[in-house]
Amino acid sequence: MQRSTERILTTHTGSLPRPDDLVALLYAKEEGELQDYAALATRVRTATAEIVRQQCDCGVDVINDGEVGKVGYSTYVKDRLTGFEGEASPLAIADLADFPEYSQRLFQSTPIERMLRPACTGPIRYKDAAALRQDIENLQAALDGVHPEETFMSAASPGVISLFLKNDHYPSHEAYLTALAEAMQEEYQAIHQAGFLLQVDCPDLAMGRHIQFADASLAEFRKNAELHVEALNHALAAIPPERMRLHLCWGNYEGPHHRDVPLQDIIDIILKARPAALSFEAANPRHEHEWQVFQQFTLPAGKVLIPGVLDSTTNYIEHPELIAERICRFAQVVGRENVIAGTDCGFSTFAGFTTVEPKITWAKFRAMAEGARLASQQLW
Repeated sequence: MQRSTERILTTHTGSLPRPDDLVALLYAKEEGELQDYAALATRVRTATAEIVRQQCDCGVDVINDGEVGKVGYSTYVKDRLTGFEGEASPLAIADLADFPEYSQRLFQSTPIERMLRPACTGPIRYKDAAALRQDIENLQAALDGVHPEETFMSAASPGVISLFLKNDHYPSHEAYLTALAEAMQEEYQAIHQAGFLLQVDCPDLAMGRHIQFADASLAEFRKNAELHVEALNHALAAIPPERMRLHLCWGNYEGPHHRDVPLQDIIDIILKARPAALSFEAANPRHEHEWQVFQQFTLPAGKVLIPGVLDSTTNYIEHPELIAERICRFAQVVGRENVIAGTDCGFSTFAGFTTVEPKITWAKFRAMAEGARLASQQLW
């Protein structure tokens, strides 16, 4: 993993806005109405090349495929794993339940309602390595002629899969996590063996508090979070920590978030996860102050922070000087070499769900590159 040894590097969380024509194809597939699978495969390949070049043109150093071929960052696994044929259940989001009028306005007529979330009703194993190989090949092809500092690829963690796809088969939550961890090892190792950094998406370790475990006590939630980290570490055991990053978030939606578990209450558990880099929300109004947590917890040797310096739920384009200020706060606490500038979350975690206008997303990335340049001048 490249570190910020001479200047502050920039990256992002993963998902980026898909072209409208690709979104239409992805949902046609999701709803069983796709007529031309070859056309979808071709469009994903060209969209991957487009998104790679856009990132580089905006000054992003550590890039990815934008997850353009996935309908959702977590639910895509239903097509790659066996066992998911049951009925979905609604996601209860505790902070939005406190404000039902706003919740209705937020989610009415969004593409998320079209996204399939089948329950697990049978044994889980990895069945579709071809889709994974295609993702890897698309990204490798897209890198021809461009020269980012590094490239990563995202994959859903066992915990976040369990959050979105309920268990109706395994005798316990722990058994379900174990089965998911065993199956997902194939995807994690394939990404690593392809030479990419692996990013495991773990919103369950924070967002799970006000969704999956909203009725639990903090102590009970922490116990479940420990289980999630243990399952994740088991799945990642064969991959060097420095070749992995973990993304933590409280939900990529503009909402009250007053029920978010404080970072201080979970950071000790999070830092037990094997990935060397931690990507997390640090720019939005609910979590920006939590840089102070790292004044109280010593960052373990070998760990790298990727704090969000861009809010992924607002169309404000952050001023480069504010971005530099956010970067320097962390650098002054944990060391400049241990900080890479990132984003709070993805800008299109589900296909077609883009709170931020796509052209503004790219403008935000350019502002991040400029902010990192300003921070580098102050720190070196």
